[in-house]
Amino acid sequence: MTTTAPFEAPTDPPDPVVAQGPLGSALTLALGIAALVALTATYALGLALPDTVEQGGYARLIAIHPGLAWASYVAFGVTAFASAAWLLPRTRRISWDHLAGASAEVGVVFTALTLLTGSIWGRPTWGVWWVWDARLTLSALMLAIYLGYLALRRVPADPEVRAGRAAVVALGAVLIIPINHFAVQWWRTLHQGRSLAQLTPENDLDASFIGAMAVGFLAMTLVYAWLTIHRVRVARLEDADAEASLRVAIVERRAEAAR
Repeated sequence: MTTTAPFEAPTDPPDPVVAQGPLGSALTLALGIAALVALTATYALGLALPDTVEQGGYARLIAIHPGLAWASYVAFGVTAFASAAWLLPRTRRISWDHLAGASAEVGVVFTALTLLTGSIWGRPTWGVWWVWDARLTLSALMLAIYLGYLALRRVPADPEVRAGRAAVVALGAVLIIPINHFAVQWWRTLHQGRSLAQLTPENDLDASFIGAMAVGFLAMTLVYAWLTIHRVRVARLEDADAEASLRVAIVERRAEAAR
């Protein structure tokens, strides 16, 4: 009768990126603190803004709404960049695929928040929560496209096959960003024009509104970066767990076959 030693799952050396404390590295901790400080400043500056004749207190949303839209553009741009890097044989690394997926997930959150704050802002300004305006419609389409991209990433497949087809879709999907951005110039819309393209404070925006909006851009960028870094770490942990589970299953089946 043959006896086998108790099975022990194989272990790998810890990943230097993910094998850190729950708060991550000192760099990401500092990034998180900076994001929190910037968010607090955005909130304070937004509350300090005066009411306007046309929009009343809702004009304070300028502190967060444009920054949310900007962060969604950045997120999907990074997804496209990482996808292109994965597709190039010389730079193909699974870390690029992790970054593409993580950035898209964060971008979807920012896009949803952009639509939400836009609807809240539009209700008193336009009299309705939603209109099929070019900018709004394209923003909703952008959200749907990237939700589809994330759904595609969930379809079971070999990791390289999944990464490849997702990368191709990401490179096509990113084309909606310039179309959405310039929609207010290309079509007649209810949405106001690009605020930062007409910086004449005495005629368009007071300095306090510009300052609050600029801090909001910074805050949302920092929040995006912090969330994406941590989501990449989770993706790496998920891959490592899946690989470990596969190795365990293979060793168990070999042990059963040897009995």
